[in-house]
Amino acid sequence: MRNFITKHIPSLLLDALIVVGVAGLIGIGAVTIWVASLDIPDLSSFEERRIAQSTKIYDRTGEVLLYDLHQDIRRTIVPFAEISHHIKNATVAIEDDQFYEHMGIDVRAIIRAAVTNLTQGDLLGGQGGSTITQQVVKNTLLENEKRLTRKIKEAILAIKLERSMSKEDILETYLNESPYGGTIYGVEEASQAFFGKSARDVTLREATYLAALPQAPTRLSPYGNNFAALEERSRLVLERMLLNGFINQEEHDEALATEVEFEKQYITGIRAPHFVMYVREQLVERYGEQALADQGFRVITTLDWELQEKAEEVVAEKVAINREKYNAQNAGLVALDPQAGDILVMVGSRDYFDEEIDGNFNVTLAPRQPGSSIKPIVYASALQEGYTPETIVYDVRTQFSTACKPWEFTSETPCYSPNNYNNQFKGPITFRNALAQSLNIPAVKALYLTGLNDAIALASNMGISTLNDPDRLGLTLVLGGGEVKLLEHTGAYATFANEGVRTEQRSILRIEDNAGNIIEETPVQSERVLERDVALMISDILADNEARAPLWGYNSLVHFPNRDVAAKSGSTNNLRDAWIMGYTPNLAVGAWVGNNDNTMMGGGLSGLITTPMWRAFMDIALEDLPEQSFPEPPAIDNNLKPILRGETIDTENLISSLSETGTSSLDINTIIRNYHSILHYVDKNNPRGAYPSNPDADGQYRLWEYGVRAWRSDRYGAIGFEDDTLDPSPEEADQGVLESRLEGLQAELDNLRNMNNNPRE
Repeated sequence: MRNFITKHIPSLLLDALIVVGVAGLIGIGAVTIWVASLDIPDLSSFEERRIAQSTKIYDRTGEVLLYDLHQDIRRTIVPFAEISHHIKNATVAIEDDQFYEHMGIDVRAIIRAAVTNLTQGDLLGGQGGSTITQQVVKNTLLENEKRLTRKIKEAILAIKLERSMSKEDILETYLNESPYGGTIYGVEEASQAFFGKSARDVTLREATYLAALPQAPTRLSPYGNNFAALEERSRLVLERMLLNGFINQEEHDEALATEVEFEKQYITGIRAPHFVMYVREQLVERYGEQALADQGFRVITTLDWELQEKAEEVVAEKVAINREKYNAQNAGLVALDPQAGDILVMVGSRDYFDEEIDGNFNVTLAPRQPGSSIKPIVYASALQEGYTPETIVYDVRTQFSTACKPWEFTSETPCYSPNNYNNQFKGPITFRNALAQSLNIPAVKALYLTGLNDAIALASNMGISTLNDPDRLGLTLVLGGGEVKLLEHTGAYATFANEGVRTEQRSILRIEDNAGNIIEETPVQSERVLERDVALMISDILADNEARAPLWGYNSLVHFPNRDVAAKSGSTNNLRDAWIMGYTPNLAVGAWVGNNDNTMMGGGLSGLITTPMWRAFMDIALEDLPEQSFPEPPAIDNNLKPILRGETIDTENLISSLSETGTSSLDINTIIRNYHSILHYVDKNNPRGAYPSNPDADGQYRLWEYGVRAWRSDRYGAIGFEDDTLDPSPEEADQGVLESRLEGLQAELDNLRNMNNNPRE
């Protein structure tokens, strides 16, 4: 066998090579024939530019035109010599650093891009590997289609173009044709719009911004919410210029240290500008800049223009008042349809064109601290794990840091002992009243009971994307220690309104082509993320006028006498952010007031600052909405532990303890000393399970117990303390005060005695 293989292998190899060669020639011939058959535009059509059919954005009726993306196109052609060499060099450095060497295509870049795209599962998408010449061809001669044939046409035409035009002419065309955001095309218009100067006068640092934009002019707009991304790409341009020898290290460092000021944005003929720009960015992500320029899309959005117009008027009017009274320069407002997820209203600032407050910045998409408006989500997490609206916790001075003594109420790290907004404490209180009155200590305890990770997971499931750092947040989360976006936060409240079902937000109903054919519709996508009963409990609490009256009063702006409306306000300790979130079963509305530069507002509770604006809009919006009521939440199970159903003293546990010790009678002292924190009666990981065999095993138990004992001592004197190492030596109690307070316990004592004589089976 070996001799046969040795003898015949050369001829076998020769045969194989012949077969491969023939196959290769056939393949090359086939590709040649195929390429020859392609309908490749002639270069003579280069000057015959396609008439762009602009994309138009409408409100939900399809009748009100919000914006024609290219109704006011601004383009000024300038010769190559009139363009700053910084712009030319910056563009080449970031877009095509082999521009002056290749013949129209960069084979290495194509291979590199193909490998990247293959790893991402999309051969034709992702990294393009296109040269400047190819981009000129793509922007001027070819339809914007995602096909292999277009890629081949693009490459062939690029090579042809390089043979008929000089590098300078190609680069000049690119710089005069490239989109720089909105209706701005070409570097001359971009230079004038952004810097108020001609392209020939643009500085090195300014040029890096211009070179950064064509990759994603909508997302990287200096007037949007992604300026940080533009800044990062601008720095990358500088690095590439240094790497390619266009600048030296000194020029690089000097440019990097230079601060650039942008001109005021100018847009005409636009309605609901923050919303339009929000939609435009989504369209660019789906279809690309070029498609929006020439495909003639007709975009029907979710916006209710009549409501939007009134909302803008309300915001402008109320901010004018807030500026004088509270130094609150700006505000944002969002309204959603909870069932469909539709964005009905988006007011991103008091005035999109107000340069003083960076009005084009959309505050509804900006992360801000939510203050107490985050509390309902935390309580919902606790309710979902087995607690109830009637669960008793103690609103008493409490030290939560295990690194500090229970009586060390300092503000220094690592001690953590928050206060209430009025520096007062109410003692034992239900979840219902604690949430309705926005008390801080019970909220922190609710967060501990449910667990930080569970609360964050629920917030995420309800649509909040920014609370993703539990190590940084800790127990401060429930007091607004994290940051949320108004749009997402309103969506979370819409989940409560929709009885625990989260509906994906949508801003686009459908997209039509220029012939009126529907090419895309956005379906309603819903998912249950919260138990229905829990959502109903939260809505019942937030709409409970009796429960919130100690904070708001009985006739406040959040009270709607003839309608079910749930509401929750919030503010940060430094009053840099003020919120109010509210909803009915068919409308969710969130509002924020503050300053874009994060400066503090003046005095006043958040409700005073935000509520008038929110209420004015709610009154308008609810006029045309059918009246709907929240379904009744389930009743509390009477078989639960007393602490979970609203009893301050766990009578069953007390009677059981007396039986075990052989005690046959009860006295007032025994009752008083049976005021305990909830951790005495529940395992926080299983609140409806058995009583804890060793409550002290919980790290917070002694801290919470000390707070309760201090409250007992303040209320009942020395009798309220036990002989425990946790307690400092109390002073003798005032007997007169003690006697008067003991009188109030007589009825409870009699009741307990009766229960002792007739224990439950």
